Amino acid sequence: MALEDSLRSLRDFDINDLDFDNVGSWPMPVKVFIWVAIVIAVLVGGYYYHIEDMQLELAKEEKKEEKLKKDFEKKAFQAANLDAYRQQMEEMEESFGALVSQLPSDTEVPGLLEDITNKGLLNGLEIASINLKKERAREFYVELPIAISASGSYHDLGAFISGMAGLPRIVTLHDFNIKMKGKNSNNLSMSIIAKTYRYKDDEDA
Repeated sequence: MALEDSLRSLRDFDINDLDFDNVGSWPMPVKVFIWVAIVIAVLVGGYYYHIEDMQLELAKEEKKEEKLKKDFEKKAFQAANLDAYRQQMEEMEESFGALVSQLPSDTEVPGLLEDITNKGLLNGLEIASINLKKERAREFYVELPIAISASGSYHDLGAFISGMAGLPRIVTLHDFNIKMKGKNSNNLSMSIIAKTYRYKDDEDA
C-alpha cells in the first residue's frame, strides 16, 4: 500500500511544487534520489580529491622503486666485476706509464734533433734548417714545435716522412709545404712542422 502511494505521489509530482523550506514534505522517491545523488557526488569528489592524489603518489613511488632497482643492479654488477675493474685500471696505468716514457724531457730534445737530422741524411735529403719554436703548454703535456726545411726528390721526402714514424719518441707532422725548385721535378723543397711532446710537470703547472 505504501509503495502504491509512493508511485502515485511520484506520478503526481511536479518539480515546481518542491518547497526547499520544507524538505520533509517531498515525496520519498525524490528524497531517495537526492540522497543517492549526494552520495555519488561525495564519492566522486573523494576520488578526485583524495584517491587520485594517492594514485599519483603511488605511481611516483613505483617509478622511484624502478630506478632504485636499476641502480642496485648496476652497483651489484660493478661489485661483482670489481676485481676485473682493478686489473683493467692497473693495465691502463701501465699503458699510461709507457706512453709517458715516450715523451722526451728537456735534456732529450738535442738527441731528438740529431735523430731527425740523421733520418734526413740517410734518406738522401739536404737539410737546410731545423729550428725549435716556442713551447705550448696543454692540459697534461707540453708541445714543442720544430720547423724543418729540407730538399730532395719526391721519393726521398716520402722515405724521410715514413722514417719519422719509426723514431723512439712520439713525433707528429703538420703543415706540409712542398715546392719544385726550378724545372726539375726531382728537386723539391719541403717545409714541415714536427711536433714532439713532453709530460707536464709541477714546474710547468
